[in-house]
Amino acid sequence: MKIDVLTLFPEMFAGPLDESIVKRARTAGLLDLSIHNLRDYTHDRHRTVDDKPFGGGPGMLLKPEPIFEAVEHVARAETRVILLSPSGGKFNQSLARELALEKHLLLICGSYEGFDERVREALADDDLSIGDYVLTNGALPAMVVIDAVTRLLPGVLGDDESSRDESFSRGWLEYPQYTRPAEFRGMKVPEVLLSGNHAEIARWRSEQARNRTRAQRPDLTDGNRGEAVLE
Repeated sequence: MKIDVLTLFPEMFAGPLDESIVKRARTAGLLDLSIHNLRDYTHDRHRTVDDKPFGGGPGMLLKPEPIFEAVEHVARAETRVILLSPSGGKFNQSLARELALEKHLLLICGSYEGFDERVREALADDDLSIGDYVLTNGALPAMVVIDAVTRLLPGVLGDDESSRDESFSRGWLEYPQYTRPAEFRGMKVPEVLLSGNHAEIARWRSEQARNRTRAQRPDLTDGNRGEAVLE
């Protein structure tokens, strides 16, 4: 997969994306990642990327000209262009799986008070937010999307089955898990996990996942049935 990022703060990406699973994917050639500075697509001596909004109001908006020029330079026919802004739809695991099937993603990081609306109207295929809060700019959300998508690419995790039972992968949170020792400071591993009965273990895990989802994330459940909503 090819991912390009358009941002005002390219230096923010150097650490997180050079470690762990994303680094492994890049080293293995499974992810081709490029970070672009939006100011490289300006043509004035101040490298201006923002201006005051028409109609007044606080803050500044990202101008359309450098963004249009950057997208036209980087995008290809198969590119999916994604804006990252607080006003976007919520990014989730289902969408991560969908994006992992794409050949090329172009992530555009918001900043200041957001984008000139013509960017959203004419360029974007998606407008995404990673949560109901406001960050300084779209760099961190872009990193979140990159990480979530990269680990779903075939071959990245080594065992592609390992992401199947994670939180949100089946619509509910992941069930509790334990490892050795079987007893630690008086706390014992549930007997069912030591039984070797795979059918009973599967039932226990499903029940625990549903209970945890009801307790921790009731917003993910169907209020009429009390069951996790399957994606």
